[in-house]
Amino acid sequence: MDIVIAAEKPSIAGLLSKHLRLPVKEQDIRVHANPDETGSFLVNWRLNRYVMAPDGTLALRCIRQS
Repeated sequence: MDIVIAAEKPSIAGLLSKHLRLPVKEQDIRVHANPDETGSFLVNWRLNRYVMAPDGTLALRCIRQS
C-alpha cells in the first residue's frame, strides 16, 4: 500500500504516473482538500480530475453536467 502524507506533490505525481502509466510532473498537478471525504484529496491533471483516498488509491472523478 502506498501512503501519501499531507498531499505531498512528488508522492502524488509518482502515484498518478504509476496509475496512468504516463509520466506526470509534480509541477503539472494541482492538489486540493476534498470536502466530500476527510483525509482525501482532489488532484487536477490536464483536463481530468482524480480523487485520492486516504489509503493512497486513485480514481477518476466524473464531473456531472447540470
